[in-house]
Amino acid sequence: MGYRYETHLHTCEVSACGRTKAKDYIKFYMEKGYAGIIFTDHFFNGNCGVDYRLPWDRKVDKFCVGYELAKEEGDKTGFPVFFGWEFNFQGDEYLTYGLDKKWLKEHPEIMRDTREEYYKKVHEAGGIVIQAHPYRERDYLNTIRLNPYYVDAAEIINMGNELYQDVLAEKYAEIYHLPVIGGSDMHNIDFTKETSGVETEQPISSIQDFVKSILSKKGFKPIVVENRLGVQKKKPSLPVLLYKQDGVWENLSSSSKKTPTA
Repeated sequence: MGYRYETHLHTCEVSACGRTKAKDYIKFYMEKGYAGIIFTDHFFNGNCGVDYRLPWDRKVDKFCVGYELAKEEGDKTGFPVFFGWEFNFQGDEYLTYGLDKKWLKEHPEIMRDTREEYYKKVHEAGGIVIQAHPYRERDYLNTIRLNPYYVDAAEIINMGNELYQDVLAEKYAEIYHLPVIGGSDMHNIDFTKETSGVETEQPISSIQDFVKSILSKKGFKPIVVENRLGVQKKKPSLPVLLYKQDGVWENLSSSSKKTPTA
């Protein structure tokens, strides 16, 4: 039995779609036997509830409130709470770990970065980027955008996905030889009872421990919910594009070689 960590979670204080208060997650995950949680609220280019009209520094302060409230609560019981965020481009979203409030305040230009620029900038600072729910399909999305070359791993279990989307994500990670994680994509503890995340061989004492595990591609595995992978036969209904480099995309919709079928 390893150590379980939530990797994908949203608070009502910061994410517009969040329904649970940050501090209320502590008891919930402790009772589920988790060893810690990473907060990943939607950043300003996603479904964020922070007023976009505020000055950059003030916006960053507001953005970190959910994590800070949870950490304060976690510190009371010795339950580890770590910081991250979910960064959005055109519906393709990226869980970002290993950096902090200070780094965000120093880099307002990330809002203009390409996927490649963002990845390299995060890496240079000691962070990692993981593509969240790569094959997600929603009514607000018109395209599936895959980015295997400028990420460190792929989230192949997402409890907010339909089952076939996780199956597609798993096969996508296999094709491009990406390490894999799971995540609950938690928004509401009263609604989501099944949870995912990662299970590590050793306890995580800092977010950098998690970063090092991902970069080394060892010491962790996704928490697999029973019957979550390897079933269902379904093709994606949206067009599928592959990000090659700045401004260059490849259409995979007609390629059976590079586009998996669940």
